Amino acid sequence: MEIWILFGVFTLLMLIGTPIAFCLGVASFAAVLYMGLPPLVVFQRMNSGMSVFSLLAIPFFIYSGDLMVRGGIASRIVAFAGSMVGHMRGGLGQVNIATATLFGGISGSAVAEAAAVGGLMIPQMKARGYGADYAVNVTSMAALIALLLPPSHNMIIYSISAGGKISIADLFTAGILPGLLLAVALMVTAYFVARHRGYPTEPFPGMAAVLHLGAVAIPGLLLIAIIFGGVRSGVFTATESSCVAVIYALLVTVLVYRQMGWNDFVHATHAAVRTTAMVLLIIGTAASFSWLMAFLQVPAALIASMNAISENPLVILLLLNVLMLFLGTFMDMGPTIIISTPIFLPVAQAYGVDPVHFGVIMILNFGIGLNTPPVGAVQFVACAVGKISVWEAMRSIWPFYGAGLVVLGLVTYIPAISLWLPGVFR
Repeated sequence: MEIWILFGVFTLLMLIGTPIAFCLGVASFAAVLYMGLPPLVVFQRMNSGMSVFSLLAIPFFIYSGDLMVRGGIASRIVAFAGSMVGHMRGGLGQVNIATATLFGGISGSAVAEAAAVGGLMIPQMKARGYGADYAVNVTSMAALIALLLPPSHNMIIYSISAGGKISIADLFTAGILPGLLLAVALMVTAYFVARHRGYPTEPFPGMAAVLHLGAVAIPGLLLIAIIFGGVRSGVFTATESSCVAVIYALLVTVLVYRQMGWNDFVHATHAAVRTTAMVLLIIGTAASFSWLMAFLQVPAALIASMNAISENPLVILLLLNVLMLFLGTFMDMGPTIIISTPIFLPVAQAYGVDPVHFGVIMILNFGIGLNTPPVGAVQFVACAVGKISVWEAMRSIWPFYGAGLVVLGLVTYIPAISLWLPGVFR
């Protein structure tokens, strides 16, 4: 009965439009009161969920990403990406994806990437004759690349949700090849859709222009090497690397590009504080919810029910993918990871799935969910920038969904795509 109350209250509140943090917190309170436990337990679990040192990386990475957008790094990356791939069929669509790949290794946030890259690219694409739905769909799906490339905030959340026993450096490394594979799949899809619709190409500016724009973008792109190289080599931890990212972003935007004004700095700081407050509240309430699920032995019940269906690891992975894709359609990514990891990770490990590999599978699943209504945050941001309805975008997004699902299948059933690169660095 306790499980029904926990999930029933959560589902009811979510259906009536209650913010996700309050859904998690109120559902935890209801279950605790029914079980006769002191309500203080919920606050204790919230506090322990938020009082994790590794979580400091999240606000600093959010802050550094906002500083880079406002300080001109994103616009220079767009120009560099355009010079390299703009001459391909559907040129600005290819530029969009290439920019997302480069910027994803800096921002680590799909929503931030959709806002930054979309704000730069969608108006240009519409002005040059591209359909608004095409521009929005390319932007929203390409934004998911940021979830897989370091410094992905969600990789950090997954590691913490798994008890802090999974190396963040390994997770960062494991996401690189899947992220690049997703970029290639989306570029191929964008090419064929653009060819079908007769979209134009951009003129090739010449190697001299490519080299010049690449040199201008280098100070921003160096951050990728600093974060990844520093964490992977052990020079600093993921938390320390986030602080380095903020300092480096300030130095580049103020001293090198000289585009960061006082008002931009204040707005970036306020935005980072607001986002951090929302994220930590969700993490705290989700930690309480997750503890109750463990206390009520929900993971053990799920393993038993899956054993009753099949004991084939391939079938179990398929079932887990279907469940995670479904959850991603109506829950935001952060709390979904925190709630789902204690449930699904033991199931995956029981069937011999490496926890680092499973982390990449989970991130990609829930990332696709960010593009799926009713809680598709990335889709909403891209549609708002493109000034079209979600329904207009959804009618033509299926080829891009198909590319994402193909990559998900490859990553799920070929573990080497995720695990080969971490093995190289060990």
